[in-house]
Amino acid sequence: MDKVKAQIEELLYENAADFEIAKVLKQDIKLYFDTLEDTFATSGGKDFLVKHTNKIDSILKLIYKVALRSMFGDYAPMKNSVPIALVALGSYGREQLCVHSDIDLMLVYKEVPGYNSKEMIEKILYILWDTGLKLGHRVHTVEELFEVSRTDITIKTALIESRFIEGSHFIWTETQNAITQIRHDDVKGFIDLKLQEQEKKHHKYPITMEPNLKDGAGGFRDANLVYWVGKVLYNTDNIKSLPSEVVNEKEYKTFRMALEFLFQVRSALHLVAKKKEDKLHLDLIPEIATLLGYKMSKKDHMRFASKVTSSLKTIRLYSMIWLETLTAPYKEDHKEKNYLYPKKNVKSFDALLMHLIKASKNAFVAHPTLLQQLIDTPKPERLDDDLYKSIALLFRSQNVYSVLVALSYAKLLQYTIPPIKKVVNLPQFDGYHQYAVDTHSLRCLYHLEHIEDDFITSLWQALSTEEKVMLKLVVFLHDAGKGRKRDHHYVGASLFKIFAKRLGVDASLIPMGETLIHYHTLMSKVAQREDLYSETVILSFASHFKTAKLLDMIYILTYADMSGVGHDIYNSFSAKLIRTLYKQSVAVLGQTKRLDEAGRRTKKIAALKRTKAFTSLTRTKQNKILSIPSNLLFLRYSTKRIVAITNRAFETESYTYTVSNKTHLTIEIIRKESINLSYLLKKLSNLDVVNMDICKLFNGLKYFKIDFSETISEEEKGFLEEIISKSFNQDVDTKPLSASIKKEEIDIDCDHSNTYAIMHINAQNQKGLLSYIIDMFDAMGVDIVTAKVHTLKNRARDMFLIEKNGNFCHNVDRIIEKLTGEA
Repeated sequence: MDKVKAQIEELLYENAADFEIAKVLKQDIKLYFDTLEDTFATSGGKDFLVKHTNKIDSILKLIYKVALRSMFGDYAPMKNSVPIALVALGSYGREQLCVHSDIDLMLVYKEVPGYNSKEMIEKILYILWDTGLKLGHRVHTVEELFEVSRTDITIKTALIESRFIEGSHFIWTETQNAITQIRHDDVKGFIDLKLQEQEKKHHKYPITMEPNLKDGAGGFRDANLVYWVGKVLYNTDNIKSLPSEVVNEKEYKTFRMALEFLFQVRSALHLVAKKKEDKLHLDLIPEIATLLGYKMSKKDHMRFASKVTSSLKTIRLYSMIWLETLTAPYKEDHKEKNYLYPKKNVKSFDALLMHLIKASKNAFVAHPTLLQQLIDTPKPERLDDDLYKSIALLFRSQNVYSVLVALSYAKLLQYTIPPIKKVVNLPQFDGYHQYAVDTHSLRCLYHLEHIEDDFITSLWQALSTEEKVMLKLVVFLHDAGKGRKRDHHYVGASLFKIFAKRLGVDASLIPMGETLIHYHTLMSKVAQREDLYSETVILSFASHFKTAKLLDMIYILTYADMSGVGHDIYNSFSAKLIRTLYKQSVAVLGQTKRLDEAGRRTKKIAALKRTKAFTSLTRTKQNKILSIPSNLLFLRYSTKRIVAITNRAFETESYTYTVSNKTHLTIEIIRKESINLSYLLKKLSNLDVVNMDICKLFNGLKYFKIDFSETISEEEKGFLEEIISKSFNQDVDTKPLSASIKKEEIDIDCDHSNTYAIMHINAQNQKGLLSYIIDMFDAMGVDIVTAKVHTLKNRARDMFLIEKNGNFCHNVDRIIEKLTGEA
């Protein structure tokens, strides 16, 4: 700065134009801003802001000097004689000026003949504008300050935190006198308006994953408001100097640490964004965290975001308590808020908790004095039996949300509900959730207790008291397992189980709660990502919730979970999808066998997803495997075999086959072209078929596996390969062998599902039986999705799952006639 002063002195000596001087200042300012990151690295939160404020002060003092010399030359009077004062307002006045914030400057003057005050003020402003500084300015005479303060609450607020920079101390003294008058003017009106303003900002900017550090709940405006009210009432220069009955030293230390951290965060935010920015955007967190000394890792970024949330909650808490103490004599209690006040003569935390529980028959808001009592009341190091009994009663109350929010505001949620401990303030960088885990959980509970969907309300009301207790606990703890290495669904279920037992939840309901937490995201995912008219999808989903009660509960939980994410997540569109999934699932609840099969398929898929062979496949290939319509592939084969079969299928353009002839003959075929299976089976009718699987795969491919009871010779193996090749020639002789099947040995169910019919044959095992059946299907254009053929004790027990394409169910009588030889 000394070098710049010397340059300016030289320019003044040479009577250089003002813009030349401004040019030097502009270069100095640019250099200063270019090196701010280095300065930030060696400064604390408030310390950095003070340094920045001092730099701006030095620039303004220099500009004032330039203007003075420009106006008076070598005959410049003493500064006190010139009736102008430069006064800092807002964050600049508080010495909390952030890097890219506007510089709020007020020029106060008196009209004194001979000094040309207005002309000098214009010169100061022109030079300032030429330097490129972001300036917000006001120009007033001393005499008009009081009346100006009455025109706008924002102006009054700015004036009461004024700070002298340069100019006449006489004018500043008169300005201070005016400010004293302003402070004492309509104190109640000022307090009312500022509290209303704060309430609106809290509603607009709650503490989210992307908080507004300035105007949001727990932001700088909360701390500023304590200072402003303290300034009006006590003319204090800072919060710390407020009377001890308002701010005690221990609370202030906690508050100050949180504020200091947020000062650092906001400064880093401005440096990274390279502009004025108050919203902590998620995409900026890695750079901001790095500036603050955190490692470039997701774990450290989460630690950083968690500390931001915790700090905001700290500022919010103590600002509420201190503002209540400061403003209580000046405001009427807001009865519309349903405030709950402290309980007199409380000696234990359990007694105070019971006070909250008894009040929860109706929704309430904890009064700041009650929050203070919650903080101050002695507590055992860990929850004792009495507290657990009280918490058990809590989840039976009408408005659990009111109690838990009060505990959350007092920063006692993790103490009172231990399973939630690790997720308090835990960020969620998933691009979906808008709140930290504990806040999301509270919001879910709120929406459970304030259901706006009539049908879901009817489901909730149909639950028993014990079921409601269990479901409230599930809703609140469904994400309690987050932040661990293991899947949070399973961790959360374990935490719920332990806590539910400790609270004495009905033992028969605890497994239901575990199931709900295991699969709490499933309904929304399936509803919004899957084909809701696919029976495979519906059966797979419903297999997890095999009773109407469980299905009702997952519906309610999904509603609460989605509503707790943020505004309009549970909307008319998503509600319609979820309702459709619910209805489709209700329709299949009675189909126990199919639900069991779907459940087994789902478990096999889960195991498949854990194998390296599957995860190494492309996402497209993975999705094709998971969409295979045949359950048989998943129920009968190991994960290793599934991957092997499907990998061969991905490589198959026309057809491929393998022959195994160790303990018995096995033929495996994967084909896209049509295969004359009847011909193949006819040619091999001298061999007994003991098992045959047919599975529809993907891309028009089918998998066939035929097991025979015996082996064949090497010579016969050569003939076998020729037979297999010829079976892909549709012109070969396909005249089937005859077979004897009785009508009572055939069972056809066309109501098996919306998509598939099923046929069972339990007949005497005989040569050519399969060839006979397959030939009939081919002739009638019947498409087999899955076939399971098995021979035991000389009886053929065959099952065929068939697509309802019009050729089967419309011709049931004809099919039976053909199979029995009556046609």
